[in-house]
Amino acid sequence: MILRDQPIYERRLLMRQHSFGILEKLWQIPWLFVLILCAVAGVGYVALYSAGGGAPEAYATKHALRFGFGLVLMLSLSLVDIRVIARFAWVGYAVGVGLLVLVLLHGNIGKGAQRWIDIGPIQLQPSELMKILLVVALAAWFHRATWERMGNPLFLLPPALAVLVPVALILKQPNLGTALITGMVGAAMFWAAGVRWWKFAILAAGVGFAAPIAYERLHDYQRARITTFLDPESDPLGAGYNIIQSKIALGSGGMWGKGFLQGTQGHLNFLPEKQTDFIFTMIAEEFGLVGALGTLGLLALVILFAMLTALRCRHQFGRLLALGLGMNFFLYVFVNVAMVTGSIPVGGVPLPLISHGGSAMLTVMLGFGLLGSAYVHRDAEFVVARE
Repeated sequence: MILRDQPIYERRLLMRQHSFGILEKLWQIPWLFVLILCAVAGVGYVALYSAGGGAPEAYATKHALRFGFGLVLMLSLSLVDIRVIARFAWVGYAVGVGLLVLVLLHGNIGKGAQRWIDIGPIQLQPSELMKILLVVALAAWFHRATWERMGNPLFLLPPALAVLVPVALILKQPNLGTALITGMVGAAMFWAAGVRWWKFAILAAGVGFAAPIAYERLHDYQRARITTFLDPESDPLGAGYNIIQSKIALGSGGMWGKGFLQGTQGHLNFLPEKQTDFIFTMIAEEFGLVGALGTLGLLALVILFAMLTALRCRHQFGRLLALGLGMNFFLYVFVNVAMVTGSIPVGGVPLPLISHGGSAMLTVMLGFGLLGSAYVHRDAEFVVARE
């Protein structure tokens, strides 16, 4: 179903939030949601404290500082009028594409990939930021869509190119996992905006036809991930090592876990990348199924808030923005958890607000700031030209 603005005769019921002062906007901030984010980040602090060998210096302290900075950024952005964000949506998109091009020209190379650039003291991964900027740009584009426009291929061509350009640039790094997530976030925005289902069917058929060709063009390590996913025991000391150790750690945690700082797979360094990609495995080993489900429950509340914000927004831009940001966060969580449990091939996708990493923390909190603005200004009036 296409999402639409409220009819004109209902606009008298909307709050004129351009007259809100700072104190009124601070009151409107969803503080319960802020507490949920603090709880999730707290889980990350505890897990990273353990990953650092029972000390805060290696990972946990940096995690707390990054979250604190991100929280200030989120609260500040929540006070920005949602209409200002919509006005500069495509400027942000252009900046994101420029950063992706800059990565290919002058980016730092690590582990065979060129994904990071240095901006002062910060090492930024623009592909993470691009997902947020893409959601904002698509929300701004589809905000002015009518049912007739959604059926016009020429109207859909610019946003389709807006998705394909960053996906292509991210694939060049190479970063297959993030490129796929970026494409899925873009597809979700098209679906929420009201694109007909049969167009997705045609796209899915095209992807299925191109999959064998794309597989042959993958890098060797990417094909190895797929082979390992299908049969990890075929190379238990090589490509299959990570997922085998992850499954051992998950199973050994049992119902209640081995206890804080008592995880053997993690503390004896059998578990790879325990502070980043496999942090959820470490939580499950030390706190068991109960701890793992509790963590997933907190993450689910974050996604639920995004969906509720979409339902409460009276304007198309806010609804699409909230849905897109919620989908992006959901894909973060789904891909990471599915990866460490062996449900999908292993890829470098962190668990948001929990894994160690500056770019992911910064971009996730930036997204929550935009979500907060959509919530605070959920009744804002947009002037939309209809054709």
